[in-house]
Amino acid sequence: MLESNGLRAWIITRGAALQDLRLDQFPFSLVLGFSQLDNYLEYPRYFGANVGRVANRLAGAKAPIGNNIQQLDINNLDIQTLHGGCDGSGVRLWKIQDFGKDTVTLTDHLPDGHMGFQGAMDVTLTYRIITGPGLEIEICATCDQDSLCNFAHHSYFNLDESGDILGHHLQIDADTYLPVDKNLIPTGACEPVANTPFDFRQSRPIAWQEKPFGYDHNFCLANNRTDPRPVARLRSLKSGLEMTVITTEPGLQVFDGQSTLTNIPGYSGRPYKKHAGIALEPQYWPDAPNQDNFPDIVLKANDQYRQITIFKFQ
Repeated sequence: MLESNGLRAWIITRGAALQDLRLDQFPFSLVLGFSQLDNYLEYPRYFGANVGRVANRLAGAKAPIGNNIQQLDINNLDIQTLHGGCDGSGVRLWKIQDFGKDTVTLTDHLPDGHMGFQGAMDVTLTYRIITGPGLEIEICATCDQDSLCNFAHHSYFNLDESGDILGHHLQIDADTYLPVDKNLIPTGACEPVANTPFDFRQSRPIAWQEKPFGYDHNFCLANNRTDPRPVARLRSLKSGLEMTVITTEPGLQVFDGQSTLTNIPGYSGRPYKKHAGIALEPQYWPDAPNQDNFPDIVLKANDQYRQITIFKFQ
């Protein structure tokens, strides 16, 4: 357990996952998770995990590196790759490298050819509780060959312990988003959010303004990685708690849990149902290697990948 500034975080080595996150004066976890490891194995929904080496979906389980087309692990809909394949970083056992009262560092090694990706990659992830209070997640990676690299933190947040997050208010600093096909692969277009259910430029309830329900889309924040800056805000009117997402990343995947959270037993026996939590996942845009107009996710040999994401509470 990490503890400082009134914030406590429990980390497990499977997926380097954030198991539980609690703030003084609020008698519930701010993230969905489980008290038993068996539940993480039985309900593989990436609760609190750090997914990669390529987060999100890759169409056809293929991706180019230079002139080479990599055939990747197929683990989604029998046709595509999700979160780095069936043995991606979100389900692997990471090693604890160092820890203290308010920080812990974990590492993982992804061998050359792992899940079809070229290059041996070393990944280091550090959780820190900082003033604010906030939880900072720093992910660094290097590879001995050019490779694809795009990690994302995958906690489901609920700021008031209600049965769903549809009444939470969300604001996102994005003028455009990525429409997707029936398999949730981006079509290649980058569309304005104006006059659509994807317009969160002003804070409003998450619930769709029209049917059917379902957010599992990338919001376009920038074209490249930047210095850390606020990009989104989630607020519960019921608890009065607000969370700001601060990140270096150019995209924010918003997933409202409508397709995977279905009667899963959570803390204290409370079931997680549709929309029980919302994942706000800073990352590069999904399926980038197969989309010529998307920001590039190639990590050059011996260069360093570095992502910083902060979830700040007030």
